[in-house]
Amino acid sequence: MGKAAKSSKANSTAAYPKDESYLQNVIPKRIKLFESIQNEQRVQRLSLSPDPIKIELPNGTIKEGKKWNTRPLDIAKEISKSLASKALIAKVNGVLWDLLRPLECDCKLELFTFDSDEGRDTFWHSSAHILGESLERTYGCKLCIGPCTTRGEGFYYDAFYGDLGLNEDHFKRIESEAAKAVSEKQPFERIEVSRQQALDMFSDNRFKVEIIKDLPEDKTITVYRCGPLVDLCRGPHIPNTSFVKALACTKASSAYWRGDKDRESLQRVYGISYPDRKRLKEYLVMLEEAKKYDHRELGKKQELFFFHSLSPGSCFFLPHGARVCNKLLEFIKRQYWKRGYEEVWSPNMYNMQLWETSGHAANYKENMFVFEIDKQEFGLKPMNCPGHCLIFDHRVRSYRELPLRLADFGVLHRNEASGALSGLTRVRRFQQDDAHIFCRESQIKNEVKGVLDFISYVYTIFGFTFDLKLSTKPEKYIGDRETWEKAETALLEALDEFGKPWEISKGEGAFYGPKIDVSVSDAMKRKFQCATLQLDFQLPQCFDLSYSAEDESRRERPVMIHRAILGSVERMFAILLEHFKGKWPFWLSPRQAMVCPVSYKFQSYALEIRERIHDAGYYVDVDTSDRTIQKKVREAQVAQYNYILVVGEAEANSGQVSVRVRDQPDYQVMTVNDLLAHFKDMVASFQ
Repeated sequence: MGKAAKSSKANSTAAYPKDESYLQNVIPKRIKLFESIQNEQRVQRLSLSPDPIKIELPNGTIKEGKKWNTRPLDIAKEISKSLASKALIAKVNGVLWDLLRPLECDCKLELFTFDSDEGRDTFWHSSAHILGESLERTYGCKLCIGPCTTRGEGFYYDAFYGDLGLNEDHFKRIESEAAKAVSEKQPFERIEVSRQQALDMFSDNRFKVEIIKDLPEDKTITVYRCGPLVDLCRGPHIPNTSFVKALACTKASSAYWRGDKDRESLQRVYGISYPDRKRLKEYLVMLEEAKKYDHRELGKKQELFFFHSLSPGSCFFLPHGARVCNKLLEFIKRQYWKRGYEEVWSPNMYNMQLWETSGHAANYKENMFVFEIDKQEFGLKPMNCPGHCLIFDHRVRSYRELPLRLADFGVLHRNEASGALSGLTRVRRFQQDDAHIFCRESQIKNEVKGVLDFISYVYTIFGFTFDLKLSTKPEKYIGDRETWEKAETALLEALDEFGKPWEISKGEGAFYGPKIDVSVSDAMKRKFQCATLQLDFQLPQCFDLSYSAEDESRRERPVMIHRAILGSVERMFAILLEHFKGKWPFWLSPRQAMVCPVSYKFQSYALEIRERIHDAGYYVDVDTSDRTIQKKVREAQVAQYNYILVVGEAEANSGQVSVRVRDQPDYQVMTVNDLLAHFKDMVASFQ
């Protein structure tokens, strides 16, 4: 009876009535406008002279083509049928470009398949449009935005549905409609439109209208079409929908329009897609595996942390959770000592004048906690860098002090939207292993190499693999070209000398300096952005920082390097908990040993053993319950104690312990001294 009721409820939810009048009026109107503008642009392009152009491939080969005529896909076909069938996107003079979009001048051309970041991101962005088409067709919703995710695992689409809340009961229908779009092999077609044309096209969708009105006056506005979906989008996209051979919805949740809790409540549907069903199946199996080891569930089971409604987004670390955090911080601090960092403590709140100087007041204030004290505005710090500039500037500095490496574990606060909060991975209150290196331009290369070595050392111990990407000067930047070129050359040389493969991402640097993006992969092959390595020319300029050069009458400006290895300690805690699947390595474990006396008679000996191990600096407990020894051992295994130490008559008489490793069935009899020596070796080798 209960099951039938649940099924009925699910069906009624999934059969939510769609706004047919909206669809019948809006979709034909948009398609008509799109086709009208597209035809005008085709006629205009035909009038342009198809002058010969040279197209240079990454290996130096030159291909001949015709301006406004030759497309990247045509060049792919010349290279090989295999490449043409797999290529998803191109890069023309460093700019991502649709394969079906004609080339406009002499250029350097790169082609990308799904196995590249560029190809994968484009594939998932296009999949978001397929998802959007399905959602609009199925529910008559007003589409908002549909990007690929920042974590590099799929995509989502936000839309406004009125009172409808989506859940897993809706997924089958959404996926079925998406499969139709794929089977129709709908081409992704691109047009450029004026601001007024865009406003006319999307006049029935207030969310798109708001986006259009917020675009800079000189911004080129592009619109893409696949089948019945006409969408405001900067692109680029894959050639057609048939490339997406496998697509699945993975999650549905609520979201606020533009992340503002005071705005409209939207529904967000997440999805994943692949060029074949095998990879989708493997991903979904991995997803199920990951659910078993969700850090939020493991945190409850192991009594590590919890959250409370009276302080949303701020974690309560329980004693065992705090043990892990302290181990992580001690680990980093030991490395700071060896690598020449100086730890500082800085204030949690500052007068808003500081944030005005740094530029955060203009660009980041909505993400800050701001309040009034003595009729002046103050803000809790969301990052440490402006405070570190004050430390550098509090007295005259000499070139002899550089590089100056300042490290800070201070508490940071960021006003994340309540809908964005997610366990330990997205919080409002957190700590970072944050550091800023003040150095001369000539020291950049060696400092960057030092940070890369630091990252490699830490991530190798954690069992992570990682990828490196150099992001270079964007279109809009501060500083002079020569300084940028020197900095980029220093980063490039540091990466080459570091010896690990790396990629270049042209034009993706921050406006204030080039950066190296570091993405780590855990045991389940999921990617995370944790470490930061960012050059900054702006803040030293904003705070007018300087040091005296060899000629003491001459002042020079330092370069600032922002870097973090763990990133947010809370986020790294979550990643490690899932990466180790709840089985902490001994050196990091909050439960290193459990002493289990076989009966009450041997409790006093068990307590003696516990005291010796505790005094040696390890986390050890004693099970003094009246359970059988088998149950005690089993309970210790479930609680993830690394070592289970059984003591009975034989051990008490000989002054030894029977040692069982967490996941092994065998026991080994050892003296306490030998056991402590073994523990010491385990910690020293980070096992």
